[in-house]
Amino acid sequence: MNELRTFDPFSFEPIEDTLRSMMRPWRMESADGAPRIRIDLSEEDGSYDIKAEIPGVRKEDIDVRVDGNVVTIGAEVKAEKEEKEGTRVLRRERHHGYASRSFTLACPVDEAKAQARYENGVLDLRLPKKASEATKRLSIQ
Repeated sequence: MNELRTFDPFSFEPIEDTLRSMMRPWRMESADGAPRIRIDLSEEDGSYDIKAEIPGVRKEDIDVRVDGNVVTIGAEVKAEKEEKEGTRVLRRERHHGYASRSFTLACPVDEAKAQARYENGVLDLRLPKKASEATKRLSIQ
């Protein structure tokens, strides 16, 4: 069977993605695979805009932390177990687990003015840049 395989040289995990696509016919799906968080990051004059794709997650299970210029997005997918008498699971493709993503921005973020919205599986963050402090010139004695 021929299968179209894609290679993205700009992928964050190019080796893992390539090996995963090569082993597709033989790989076993993990029942507790974590969701993958994919982001789009754009910068305006006074802020950063981040769109993080986190499908299948409730907004209560998303954790966003900002520490200076380091942003961490974490999400937990909880699969509810339902067992019925006389029913056995033949295949499970819904995943559950925890994923986290951290990245560093060029400028510190003003945490007090930061905004977050989650709708239709997309987390939208607006992170204003902290006002740059004036450089103080020292006089040499």
